[in-house]
Amino acid sequence: MAEAKKVFTTEELKEHKSRKTLWMAIHGKVYDITEFMDEHPGGPEVLLDSAGQDATTDFEDVGHSDEAREMLAKYLIGDYSETETAKKAIPKAASAAQTSSKAASTGGFPAWLIPVALIALAIGVRYYFVHYKFTPSCRHLERTGSRRHI
Repeated sequence: MAEAKKVFTTEELKEHKSRKTLWMAIHGKVYDITEFMDEHPGGPEVLLDSAGQDATTDFEDVGHSDEAREMLAKYLIGDYSETETAKKAIPKAASAAQTSSKAASTGGFPAWLIPVALIALAIGVRYYFVHYKFTPSCRHLERTGSRRHI
């Protein structure tokens, strides 16, 4: 028989935001990541900034790998339920749509654009030097009949 998971409130989550006990909620689940703090590739400070609260947006903004998402299961301790009436539950699909539209409206651009732009710039510079920079300076040699390049 499956064991019932404990449901944590915002108030309970706020009590665990230190190096001794670090909890956070991601996608409606609560994780005790105290043991993982020193192993986190971004360092413990990144985790402490989002500790004791719903860190779904922070987690998704970073773009964690599938492996990182699978690692969460090890630290799962229960479900998350907001008790504050001012906050309304947003479906995951709507939340994802808001996150992507927020990134687009804040001037975010695809990361692949930088290497593509650098390659295009390198090709353009090479084309300029091969076809315009060196060619005209050598044309005077054709008129004089000399084949010797200086």
